[in-house]
Amino acid sequence: MDTDGTHETRSPRAGHVPRPAAPPNPGLPPKPSHAPTAGPTLGDWLRHPRASDGPGVWTYGHVPRAAEEPERTPTRQLISGALISLLAGLLLWSLLWNGYLGGFWLWPLYMFTPDSWAHNRSPESVWASYIWYAVVVSILVIGFGRLGRWPELGRRVLGSRALRTVQPARPADSAGPEAGGPDDLARWPQLRAAGLGEAAERLEAEAGGGRMNDVDYARIRRAWDSVRVDPSRMRAFTDAVRDKGAGACVHPSGARDLPVRAARHDLLARQVLLGTVEDGVRNPYSRRGTALALDPDVLGTSLLAVGPSGTGKTRRLVRPVVESLSLQALAGQAAVVAVGAAGAQLGPDAAFDVVVRVGDPASVYDLDLYGGATDPDEAATLLAESFVGDVPGIDVRRAATALAQLLGPFRAAYDRFPTVPELRELLDRVPEALDALRRDLAGQHAMLRELDARIRQQGAHGDPGPALADRVALLDRPAFAGFFDTTGQGRPFSLRALEHPIRVRVDLPERGHADASRMLARLLLAQFNAAAAARTDRSLFAFLAFDDASHTLTPETVRGVQRLRSAHAGVLLTLRSLDDVPEALRTPLLGAVGCRMAFSGVTTWDGKRFAEAWGTEWVETRDVTHRTVFADQPLTRAIHSFRKLVTGKAVTTDAVTVRQVERERWSASDLAHAVPPGHAVLSLTSVRGERAAPLLVRLAGTS
Repeated sequence: MDTDGTHETRSPRAGHVPRPAAPPNPGLPPKPSHAPTAGPTLGDWLRHPRASDGPGVWTYGHVPRAAEEPERTPTRQLISGALISLLAGLLLWSLLWNGYLGGFWLWPLYMFTPDSWAHNRSPESVWASYIWYAVVVSILVIGFGRLGRWPELGRRVLGSRALRTVQPARPADSAGPEAGGPDDLARWPQLRAAGLGEAAERLEAEAGGGRMNDVDYARIRRAWDSVRVDPSRMRAFTDAVRDKGAGACVHPSGARDLPVRAARHDLLARQVLLGTVEDGVRNPYSRRGTALALDPDVLGTSLLAVGPSGTGKTRRLVRPVVESLSLQALAGQAAVVAVGAAGAQLGPDAAFDVVVRVGDPASVYDLDLYGGATDPDEAATLLAESFVGDVPGIDVRRAATALAQLLGPFRAAYDRFPTVPELRELLDRVPEALDALRRDLAGQHAMLRELDARIRQQGAHGDPGPALADRVALLDRPAFAGFFDTTGQGRPFSLRALEHPIRVRVDLPERGHADASRMLARLLLAQFNAAAAARTDRSLFAFLAFDDASHTLTPETVRGVQRLRSAHAGVLLTLRSLDDVPEALRTPLLGAVGCRMAFSGVTTWDGKRFAEAWGTEWVETRDVTHRTVFADQPLTRAIHSFRKLVTGKAVTTDAVTVRQVERERWSASDLAHAVPPGHAVLSLTSVRGERAAPLLVRLAGTS
């Protein structure tokens, strides 16, 4: 079996996986610059311990921290306490040694030694006495050391490095499964438990020989999961493993890794490392200094990122996320579509199966304007949302009805939807086009009635036809000649292919055709929402990433984004400012996504929206009031006067008031001015409802 039942390649017009955009490389590629493992072998990577105590935690080697910060004693107080305990210990030993406290502390020595030793100075009695003295001194050192907190002082002064020279370090992987043990993932215990010992031995040998990478392991494990669901695939699976080893169940492209990795990934946990949580008071103590990662569990609630140009949204967020999901697509776990302007650094062509360059005559693939729909009403709804969904005063439902009154008759007459020039002629009421369509509909009374209804409504008050015609005209340009073909001459890509582990990149002509690019972006978002919800097999995680979602959102697409988490799908939307979204949609958009990210440099107006979305929390405040001390006694007044003369400050007392108050987690001013460059404030929500408070994160970026 070369696939696990979800990797078959068929015609793109039927909604299946197109061939790769670049020639496949069936062999194992060189190891990327960012290795997916911390150890030298795949087995070490698999055995490394993983732990999580909240959404967004990089589980690889994570050590959970305490929920609350322990009380930190000032160093001066530790030193004074240690000196006092040392002096007290020496004083007690001196009193014991000189007999001021009696001889009760020598009773154990007399009790466990012969009586004759008490009256002579034999070597045995001397050694017994010294041993007992050492025991007593050790007890005193331990007792007074704990009382004076000597170990804490040693860690504070000498540092953890000096302390490790005294105490043996715990191995980093001591919490993981033992190599060669029954739980060792590198030995494929799940296959052995099912009686497939030969297949497990073959895969173990492949991993041990360096012929298997992390993508191979994740892909074959995914294939085995499909076998458990459908046991009829067992024979094909075992044959594929026996014949091809680590190359079994390969992706349709034949690729077993990406040509280059710009971020660090953990395919066992399906995570990509995004950065490190700042070790500061603005972050919860349990998350300070921990690594932060994104995975389908949080991306399934969708993510909105806002930041001005130059803050690294593409390099530090979009590219790593797209790369992670591309690796998961090679492992048969996800389908990803990345949308950006031509030239955006979303990954090389060889990292994708399909690259659609709209407006580029050299593009191998075309874009299906109707999203693979066969129902005229569905196709009309998608087109109306993208064409006039952002136009104030236009009823999208009425526009969808107007389009359906043309698309239905045209499909009934020609068994296809109209091309862009044909649709423009129909909307512009070109007599020749309407007469030809009427002739070809002879005998189809229902469709003729639809066409007549459209003709009667043209020119009436509130008719959306002119607005639709103007928008279609944006695509009926010489630069797009040959694109959006419906006659079967091109190779259109349809988002109906989301049921397969496909990697897609769509390049929009933002530089020369900004309005058309925004309209196509709206179309892709509407088609993605519809295709993700219509999938019959939702085992794959479907994801759509926009490098720039400006002027892309409409009321209906925002509602569609909110419904994606139940369809095992999500979107990534990046904006330079919330001003790129209509005023009425800014609050619904922040409520529709589960993950929100504010980069450094956002305006206070954008910060206010994020502050409202993140809400408030109860914090403890300490108000200190300084009061001048007025002495009544002459001596005390003299001392106070001398102290003021020396220090320049009057003698005061401090009154401390502790209160619980409700404050914003991040204020608009803090978001605008207190986030350093290369950082962002990020809140996460998992599909299970777990939440992570807004965290100040130092972004790792890409190499």
